[in-house]
Amino acid sequence: MTATQEIVRFHSVSRCFRSESRGELWAVREFSLNCAEGELTCLLGPSGCGKTTVLRLAAGLDQPTAGQVWIHGHPVTGPHPDVGFISQDNDLLPWRTVGENVVMGLELRGAGKRERRRRAGELLARVRLSADVAGSYPHELSRGMRQRVALARTLCVNPRLLLMDEPFARLDEATRHELQDELCDFWLADRRTLLFVTHSLEEAVFLGDRIVVMCAGRVVDEIRVTLPRPRDRFSGGFFEMLRRVRGR
Repeated sequence: MTATQEIVRFHSVSRCFRSESRGELWAVREFSLNCAEGELTCLLGPSGCGKTTVLRLAAGLDQPTAGQVWIHGHPVTGPHPDVGFISQDNDLLPWRTVGENVVMGLELRGAGKRERRRRAGELLARVRLSADVAGSYPHELSRGMRQRVALARTLCVNPRLLLMDEPFARLDEATRHELQDELCDFWLADRRTLLFVTHSLEEAVFLGDRIVVMCAGRVVDEIRVTLPRPRDRFSGGFFEMLRRVRGR
């Protein structure tokens, strides 16, 4: 892998939290990972293994206790304009309409109302929401629709690296599968570098080019998913891949 192909790199990154009652709590220990341009990498592991901390470090929302994170070969010291972050809770502002949420990035960059209105419609269409949703408020939408809005808002500033923290974990199975399918379609359209956190083995096999398995803040395994796209959750090959990954 050359430096020009590498979007994000973690080198021996550790993050320790300290509290008076529990002392030192190591969320991440000596974590190293390189993500190439256009790669879809899944971080897989149980709750509390450090996956979200890794994403927050990549997003510049937190700083490592030791080690270093690089984006485009530059140390991460804070939020980066080329990085988009989507949390499990979507973090939409409840007092703003859907359209206003979607174009927040453009508003902060000084874009005019006409440009923001045009882009809101384009982005909502891209995540398969109708234009009339723009005037609604987040609480008026289903959880799945809110996650689509969160994706549209992130795409508004065209990030080269997209970080997604278990965005489908709280959805029912049918909606979760639908959004996984849509995410794959979106990713295949422009091959944006994507780092996706999940605790679901099935989701990781369905989405990822590569699965990085974490436990207790460390990388314990790395698996290449060789299934062709689009992937069929009910094919023999998919079940065989699940068995292989589960047995590692």
